[in-house]
Amino acid sequence: MTTKESSKAKKSKTEETAGSGEETLTFQAEVSRLLDIVANALYSEKEIFIRELVSNAADACDRLRYAAITEPGLVDGDGDYAIALSADKSARTLTISDNGIGMSRDELIGNLGTIARSGSKAFVDQLSGDSKGDLSLIGQFGVGFYSSFMVAEKVEVVSLRAGEPQAWQWASDGKGAFTVTEATREERGTTITLHLKEDAAEYADQTRVRHVIKTYSDHIAFPITVKDSEDEGEPETVNTASALWTRPRNDITEEQYTEFFHHVSHMVGDPWSTLHFRAEGMLEYTGLLYIPSSKPFDLYNQDRASKVRLYVKRVFITEDCEELVPRWLRFLRGVIDSEDLPLNISREMLQNNAVLSKIRTGLTSRVLRELESKAEKEPEAYAEFWENFGGVLKEGLYEAAGDRDALLGLSRFRSTQGDDLVSLAAYIERMKEGQTAIYYITGNDIEALTRSPQLEGFRSRGIEVLLLTDPVDEFWVPMVGAYEEKSFKSATQGGADFDDIKADDTQSDEKKADDKEDTGAPKEDVDRLIAKLKLSLGEAVKDVRVSNRLTASAVCLVADEGDIDMNLERILKAHQQIETRAPRILEVNSGHALIKLLAEQAKEDKGSLDDAAYLLLDQARILEGEPLPDPVEFARRMSTVMTKGMGA
Repeated sequence: MTTKESSKAKKSKTEETAGSGEETLTFQAEVSRLLDIVANALYSEKEIFIRELVSNAADACDRLRYAAITEPGLVDGDGDYAIALSADKSARTLTISDNGIGMSRDELIGNLGTIARSGSKAFVDQLSGDSKGDLSLIGQFGVGFYSSFMVAEKVEVVSLRAGEPQAWQWASDGKGAFTVTEATREERGTTITLHLKEDAAEYADQTRVRHVIKTYSDHIAFPITVKDSEDEGEPETVNTASALWTRPRNDITEEQYTEFFHHVSHMVGDPWSTLHFRAEGMLEYTGLLYIPSSKPFDLYNQDRASKVRLYVKRVFITEDCEELVPRWLRFLRGVIDSEDLPLNISREMLQNNAVLSKIRTGLTSRVLRELESKAEKEPEAYAEFWENFGGVLKEGLYEAAGDRDALLGLSRFRSTQGDDLVSLAAYIERMKEGQTAIYYITGNDIEALTRSPQLEGFRSRGIEVLLLTDPVDEFWVPMVGAYEEKSFKSATQGGADFDDIKADDTQSDEKKADDKEDTGAPKEDVDRLIAKLKLSLGEAVKDVRVSNRLTASAVCLVADEGDIDMNLERILKAHQQIETRAPRILEVNSGHALIKLLAEQAKEDKGSLDDAAYLLLDQARILEGEPLPDPVEFARRMSTVMTKGMGA
C-alpha cells in the first residue's frame, strides 16, 4: 500500500470539531432500548464490533465506487479506496477510517439515530430481554454500528460526504442522546473514534486488532491497514484484499466462508448451505450464495425484496435488483458478479436486461438443484430448512410456472399421518386403494386443523389429509390443480364420497361391530328433520344434508362444490376483498345422539325446531372458528334449551 493510499484512508490530523452550532438530539426510543441491550454484552464476543465497523466502511467504499461511474467528480481522481485502523494505548482509543462515500448531516442523524428508519418499533417490540433470543433478532436485522458501545464509553464520527463542502461530527455516549456539529475534514469519507472503556483497553493494542481483522475481515476487497498511532512507519495491509468470490474454492476455508456470510447478511450463526460457483461459456458470472440457517428479520416484508448483491467486474452495483433473484428465493444472501453486464448499467436497464434474465434462470436452477440434493441426502436438515423457508418457497408454485414441477417435488407438508413432514410423492405412495384425489385442509393453526370435524370421516377410514397453514396455500393449490394426475381436493368442500375408497383394515373387530350396530336414526325421520331445519334456517344456509364425513361431531359446515374455500373466504374478508360471505352447507351426523333426539322430536312434531336449528348452525360456526353473527340471540337460545333440559 502506498503512502498516498494510506493517507487518504487514515484520520486526517486537521480533523477537528468546529465548535459552533452544536445540536443535541435524542435517540429514537427504540434505539435507546437497543443500545442498552447491546451495551450489556448481548454479543457473545465483544471483538466482533471491529468486524461490523470495518464492514460498514467497506460498504461506504463500494457505494462510492458505484456512484463514481456516473459522477467521476465524486472521487476527484482518487480511486484508491482503503480502510485504516489506528490504535492509541496512551489515549485508550481505536480509530477506524475510510475514504468512501461519507455521510451528510441528515444521513448521520438518520443512519445513526434510528434503526433502518422503517419497522424499528416492530423490531424492538420483539426483543424479549433474553440474550440468546435477542442476539438472533439483532443479528438478523443488522445494527452492527451499535456494537461499538459494548467497548466504548464515547463514540465520535466525523464524516464528509463526497461532493459536499461541509463535514459533520456525530458524538454520543450511548445513553440516550447524541450531538451533531460542524467539523472540518480535508478529504471525503468517515472516521470513527472509539474512546474505550477500561475493561476494553485491549482493543487499543494493534496486535490484538490485527488478529481480529485476520479472523473476521480477511475477505474484505479493500486494503485494511492497522498501526500504532505513534508508529511513523508505513502501515502494512493486514487482509488478503481480494473479493472472496473470485478466489478458488480450494483456497477458501470454512471460517472465511462463514465470515463473508456474516458480512453480506448481517446475521449471526453459520449458513445452512453455501453455493460457490462460476458460470462460463456464452455468459460468464460468479456467484457466492448462502441459504441462512434462520429466518432473516425482513423475510415477510411487503416488498419481498431480494438482498443478493449485484457486482459488475468486482464493482458493486446494487443489492436491490428485482430481476436478479425471484421473490420466492428472497431468503438468499450473497453476491453475483457479472462479466457481461455494462459497468455503467442503470436501474432502468436492469429491469429489462436479457443478460440478467439468463443469470436469474441459471442461479435459480443451481439453488433448486442444491435443495433437491439436500432433500435426498439430508432429509432431517432439509426439514429444518422447510420449517424456515417453506412458506416463501411455495410462493413460487403460484408465481413461477416454469419451476413449478421442481418446487412441487421440493414441497413438504404436515398431515394427519403424524408429526413428520411428507412429500407429495410419499403421499401418493400411501394413498388408499380407490383414492383418486390428494385431500387437504387449510387454516391458520395446525392444532385447530387436526381437531376439525371435517377430518373425522377421513381419519376413521385411514385417509391422509394434508394440513396447510400458510396463506399462500389458498392460492397455489387451485393454480396447480393436480400432481402426478392426482387432483387436489379440499376436505371442507363438496360432498365427501368415500364409496370407491377401500376402508381401513386396522380397526378392531369389536370396533367394526360397534360401527355396524350404530346405524343412526331412521332415514325417514332424518329426512323429516332436515326438511324442518331447512325451513327454520332459510337463507342462512345454502343447504342441509346428511354428512358422510362426520363420526363424532353432530354438525359441520362445508363449502359447496365450486364455491370458494372457507378459509380463503376468511382471508379475503379480513383483507376487505369481499363484503359478505356466501352461505354454507350444514351437514348433520345422523348417528349422533343429539341428531337422533332431534329426529325423534321432528317425527312427533313437538313444537318448533327454530332454536335448535340455529344452535346447531352456531355450533358449526364455533367449530370453524368463525364469529357468531348474533351472540345475544345465541345466549338466549342456549339458556332456553338448558332450562328445558333441566326440567324447569
